Amino acid sequence: MQSAFLAGRGDVRVIDIPDPTIEQSTDAIVRVLRTGVCGSDVHRFRTAAAEEPPVSMGHEFVGVVEEVGTAVRTVRPGDVVVAPLVWSDGTCDFCRMGLHTSCRNGGLWSGADRSGAQAEAVRVPCADGTLVVAPVAEDSVLLPSLLTLSDVYGTGYHAARTARIASGSTVCVIGDGAVGLLAVLSAQQLGAHRIVLLSHHPERAELAREFGATDIVTESGQDAVDVVDDLTRGVGTQVVIEAVGHKNAFEQAIAIVRDGGIVSQIGVPKKPDHLSALVKAFDRNVALVGGLAPTRAYIEALLPAVLDGSVVPGRVFDNEVTLADIQTGYQHMADRSSLKTIVRP
Repeated sequence: MQSAFLAGRGDVRVIDIPDPTIEQSTDAIVRVLRTGVCGSDVHRFRTAAAEEPPVSMGHEFVGVVEEVGTAVRTVRPGDVVVAPLVWSDGTCDFCRMGLHTSCRNGGLWSGADRSGAQAEAVRVPCADGTLVVAPVAEDSVLLPSLLTLSDVYGTGYHAARTARIASGSTVCVIGDGAVGLLAVLSAQQLGAHRIVLLSHHPERAELAREFGATDIVTESGQDAVDVVDDLTRGVGTQVVIEAVGHKNAFEQAIAIVRDGGIVSQIGVPKKPDHLSALVKAFDRNVALVGGLAPTRAYIEALLPAVLDGSVVPGRVFDNEVTLADIQTGYQHMADRSSLKTIVRP
């Protein structure tokens, strides 16, 4: 089968590797229907060292079950399934508390010695704890929205939920990528009264408004902080969702949030250089939440609205490529001509 591997900076190659097989009785083999390119994938695409060994790519996919191990009980061949961004057993103490990303028996999809999700098929360990059945056909128009449950919608929801957004909350979202836009949607669903998005892209800002943003701030740096301060009459926002991961975005979040407020950081930190901003957060009793999203914990809660069409998070995909042309999909996201790429094997 074919699978995408990062061979060096700016170089994603699709190569032939052996088809996955059942290795444990709890495994399933899933044929990929749609997979996505994540912002974290693009960061690796931009920064990989030439001497690093090739590594398989991708951690978000929907597919159809082809084969199951003898111990698998909750999915069967022919089921269309959503796979979260890590696999997990669903039974350990961390899974039971909704922290599937810390599962004692879980793991990541991609690596140097295995196929990631940007492939024709994936071996899914712990299939019962990992996969969620979606009652749709293989060619359903809902596949893009179902794919967002794997990562970006679940991550945006994690940001809003851990920030304890409730009816009447004032929220600022920093970052207009797919996760930031779906954090806007999630904040709206949880009852936020005012949602401010920092965005420099008119088409993304338009989608954000449709998802529930009430204000768009196009300024940068301290100017953006000043505009948000004016919008909130000098009070600041109760919640800031930081969906970028750069030091300047985190510092901006600390500057915008009100004393005693909450900063939810879901942008993957690019460098461990947030210390000075953390000191300011401490002095002002700002709570820090967020982190790697256990999206498996949220799929069942978010799935019904996707299935009935009342929310369409798949609108964040603005570029579609085949697996054979995935290098183009990466490049479009790297040069910011595309918001998010969906891949059809």
